[in-house]
Amino acid sequence: MTRSPLLDLPGAIPAPDDSPDAAVPWHFGDPFAEQRAATRGVGVVDRSHREVIAVPGEERLSWLHLVISQHVTGLAEGAGTEALILDSQGRVEAHMLLAHVDGTVWLDTEAGAQTSGARPGRVPLLAYLEQMIFWSKVEPRDATAERAVLSLVGPHTPALLAEAGLPVPDGPYAVAEGAGVIVRRMPWPGPDAADLLVPRADLLTWWQRLTAAGARPTGSLAFEALRVESAHPRAGLDTDEKTIPHEVGWVHVAAHVAKGCYRGQETVSKVHNIGRPPRRMLLLHLDGSDTVPEPGDQVRAGERVVGKVGSVAQHHELGPIALALVKRSIEPGTPLTVGETGTSAAIDPDAIPADSPALGRAAAQGLRG
Repeated sequence: MTRSPLLDLPGAIPAPDDSPDAAVPWHFGDPFAEQRAATRGVGVVDRSHREVIAVPGEERLSWLHLVISQHVTGLAEGAGTEALILDSQGRVEAHMLLAHVDGTVWLDTEAGAQTSGARPGRVPLLAYLEQMIFWSKVEPRDATAERAVLSLVGPHTPALLAEAGLPVPDGPYAVAEGAGVIVRRMPWPGPDAADLLVPRADLLTWWQRLTAAGARPTGSLAFEALRVESAHPRAGLDTDEKTIPHEVGWVHVAAHVAKGCYRGQETVSKVHNIGRPPRRMLLLHLDGSDTVPEPGDQVRAGERVVGKVGSVAQHHELGPIALALVKRSIEPGTPLTVGETGTSAAIDPDAIPADSPALGRAAAQGLRG
């Protein structure tokens, strides 16, 4: 993971060495003020540690359509989406964001993302894509040295883009390119956001331009708190080796239930139509004690283990919060504890995901009736 030059800015505080965000600024002295700025104005976040892959070629859409979980044959220029790589059992291996512009689909994903390849063992995401080319007219390449991700978060994002001389795409996942920067509007975290794929050589220049236009320097600590509040999962933190898309809200968002064959599609379609996932990702409110749970800590209902914690954050209004994969049978009002110290936790009833309609099951019941 390449260390960001923005860590050398005055006031930039690095994350702990074991953090997945250790290569970018953690905060700039006041993470709670940074959160408030990103909910009331606009903050700019260095996410340049994300891996970037470019997929040009005349068959880029039809080829990607067969490889990833999302329906992209009709992904227009100037559009983006989310997508997954699943294993043969439909379990999540990688999550990515797409931007289609000027004859290329740009994918950005977690640093070091890996997936199961054509042979036993795991390989980097790019290596897996290269294994799947066969005779397709596509040329996926590592573009991390070409592009770096900066994110704007907050309701003033459109105005900030205009002030900085950048295009303002119209609505979530819309994409536009201007001044050498690819802009993708995002519906999370927070009330409005945009990801900017800037030339990596100009990362510092664009950071300075955005802050001069009014964006507050914001660290990954604030970004993660707002992501957790919005109940959007992060691959590797909120997923494990058993996670299927339905458990973390990625069906429809990143996994299409009705498109043609792709690896893991049978599980996605079957669970959506006739089943229920065994777990669901919930937002937990933790008590205000000094002991903060760690990712991977067990969630208990009484003496029974019913789940485990993923992302944990300190929110400027909600206090300590966490995302956790919890057994579906657990009711919203069930008292929970987390970790070895038994930190009390309560399920946020407003963040409970809606059940899949299980259309196939309903149809079968109708036929029997």
